[in-house]
Amino acid sequence: MEREEILLAEVPTLGGLYATGARQSISAARAQRREGHAGEIPEVVHEVRDARFDPAQLTDYQHLLGEEGRDAAPAGFVHVAAFPVAMSVLVREDFPLPLMGMVHIANTVEQFAPVFLGEEFSVRAWAQDLRAHRRGALVDVLVEVFVSGELRWRGRSTYLAKGVSVPYADQQGSAGENVAAPNGGPDDSQRPPRVGSWRLPASIGREYGAVSGDRNPIHMSALSAKALGFPRAIAHGMYTAARALAVIGCASDPGFRWDISFAKPVLLPGTVAFGAEPFADGGWRYAGWNPKKEKLHFSGEVMPLSGK
Repeated sequence: MEREEILLAEVPTLGGLYATGARQSISAARAQRREGHAGEIPEVVHEVRDARFDPAQLTDYQHLLGEEGRDAAPAGFVHVAAFPVAMSVLVREDFPLPLMGMVHIANTVEQFAPVFLGEEFSVRAWAQDLRAHRRGALVDVLVEVFVSGELRWRGRSTYLAKGVSVPYADQQGSAGENVAAPNGGPDDSQRPPRVGSWRLPASIGREYGAVSGDRNPIHMSALSAKALGFPRAIAHGMYTAARALAVIGCASDPGFRWDISFAKPVLLPGTVAFGAEPFADGGWRYAGWNPKKEKLHFSGEVMPLSGK
């Protein structure tokens, strides 16, 4: 089925989207109880044209993540700029999964060429591949960023909706299904060598929320996180992902693929042991874990794109 193209006037604000998502979550949960399973993913593409980066936001992001101050936006910042368009798909009234019950478990980015400060770009976002998982349902959200018709950046985020049933039992979908296990990822013998530690203050969720616009209550404070079932506030997954990318240093690479799988969340304040190791034929593997409990937080790879 061909997807319906919906042109948005501008990049929406995340604050308004979260408010809409709270209402959408109630409707989706009611529909799930009524029907016994989630409905179909809407066949739509949301698009925003002629967007530009905010120079102050880019500078603040680079400073927080330890990125070099340059006009080429880090791949993680492109995710930040495009994320509200993806969210606008997830909060639609006809989206069958409750936004407030979804967990981000994996992310893949292909950056074919940088997007520069001052360039106008278009963002396209849609959802696909709703499928069963032993703990609920998985769905992929795809985002593409174009400059003058050229695809510069593509991202796929995989989300788990816990306890949600789907009307079919295909569990052969895209990457991300295995990482939903409580401690999924490489074991001790497979982890890259430890190269450092990150001491994350309780405020890092609010700091990243300020530069990304993602002020989900689970990241803002212990009080708001406890209201949603967490013992303390947790770090944004994409903060840890982007910080790993900044440590490895791919800003000058002509093209690369960046994968990450999320396991145990990072409770704030907290310390993350970080390991990284280059591959013999190019690229890196990396991981972050709790240095006391040895529980994995995330793992991934950064690989050069062939032919770039």
